[in-house]
Amino acid sequence: MVRKAVLVLALALLALGTCGSRALQAQNRTLYWGTSGDDVAALQQRLLEWGYYAGPVDGFYGSLTQQAVVDFQLQNGLVPDGVVGPETWAALGFAAAPPAAPAEAAVSRGLSNRDEVYLLARVIEGEAADEPFEGKVAVGAVILNRTRSAAFPHTLAGVIFQPHAFESVANGQYNRPVSEESLRAALLAMSGWDPTGGAIYFWNPAKPVNPWVWSRNIVTQIGRHVFAR
Repeated sequence: MVRKAVLVLALALLALGTCGSRALQAQNRTLYWGTSGDDVAALQQRLLEWGYYAGPVDGFYGSLTQQAVVDFQLQNGLVPDGVVGPETWAALGFAAAPPAAPAEAAVSRGLSNRDEVYLLARVIEGEAADEPFEGKVAVGAVILNRTRSAAFPHTLAGVIFQPHAFESVANGQYNRPVSEESLRAALLAMSGWDPTGGAIYFWNPAKPVNPWVWSRNIVTQIGRHVFAR
């Protein structure tokens, strides 16, 4: 039953990704570096009016907007991760978005927002498109494990958009079309499957990497990725 529910939700999310972000924009989206739209412009305008932002109101969430959000969060007792989620929207005086319907297979890690499932799937696609299915789940698990580590931001978007954290985000590969397999992998990682045993790092030994990462405790290798704590 759980696998059937996962597949049904994955197919629904795939359809959501195919038709773009228009349906998501009906609510207060989670905003972060690289997003754009009228809601970003509204955010910039409010931050400008309140003295946190001095850049253009252009609807693009760039570095100036991110720094303004961090400054606002620091001044208002919020986690300074530069991500505009429900708490930051509320502190800015915007009405809260309607709660998302709970996702049956994505509750054990406290994440049920379809925006977050799709965002995780995009990074899985960018980082592990050619990896086996278990390797895709493993990449998703590493990202989620980071949200629970004191060494990383504590939100999914905060981890994903941490500068230089993921090659696919830096080079734009995470914007490629998301496959059904990557969506299924994201859902299973969110439901608690962690083939890495708690890893918070992964890399491809065939590619140039910072030598420091080899000092980490290697847990396993799945496909072409090494996973470590």
